[in-house]
Amino acid sequence: MTNEQWLELFKGIGRKMRDGLSVILAREGGMVPLGKGAGGDKTFPVDKWAEDIILAALEKARWQGESFTLISEELGIRKFGEGKKIVLVDPIDGSNNAKSGIPFFSTSLALLNDETLSTLAVGYVINLAMGDEFWAVRAQGAYKNGKRIRTAATQGITIVAYEASSPRTDLPRIMPLLGEAQRTRCFGSTALDLSYLASGAISVFAAATASRAFDYAAGMLILEEADGVITDFEGTSLDHLVAGLGRTVPLLASKNDATHARALNILTSRPR
Repeated sequence: MTNEQWLELFKGIGRKMRDGLSVILAREGGMVPLGKGAGGDKTFPVDKWAEDIILAALEKARWQGESFTLISEELGIRKFGEGKKIVLVDPIDGSNNAKSGIPFFSTSLALLNDETLSTLAVGYVINLAMGDEFWAVRAQGAYKNGKRIRTAATQGITIVAYEASSPRTDLPRIMPLLGEAQRTRCFGSTALDLSYLASGAISVFAAATASRAFDYAAGMLILEEADGVITDFEGTSLDHLVAGLGRTVPLLASKNDATHARALNILTSRPR
């Protein structure tokens, strides 16, 4: 399959989820976990439902001759043949929002040609609550609902979005950056944070807790194809990171190089 064919497969998954989402959320109420997924977070019925849709589509791709390895927050690692390609999946990014009725959660799908993030080829993120679709194919730009998107060219730090999985330790680490913002937001879905950053809606995104590749890979490609920047908190590229289930590094993402340099300076020059 070409990158474009993979993108169409991802879009088909997104459509199926949007079509059935209201039914599954109404049926399960979202409050009773089924256990823990391979990524360590609690698995709710909506997570299992989403992953079943994804698995069905990927099994069809395997029947058509594709070979790849699936790495999913819920299922873990499953080989579909012996190919080098990797499909990174977060079935529901923002499960706590979904189960609580907060309309900001997503499905995130990424295709890599090998094990490192430097080989990211396709990224797809859908806001399941609102229907916004974001996608990118390497060297072909980033798109929201079919229209080309780019990050804002201005240098000011207006809206900073952040993720604080462990508020007691995360918030002090990023407080200098939050203090420089005109407004701050904690939305609860890293994939969507990066996607909306790519579309120009926010200036900077920070996640102080080390993130997992399936949380951000698709959003990373979308952001980079929209002229944005993403590194760790020291300014190091993420390209060398190996896709897997474990946590990797904290994330700092910005709308452009100048803003990123300013954000890095704020984070590294203030007392911790």
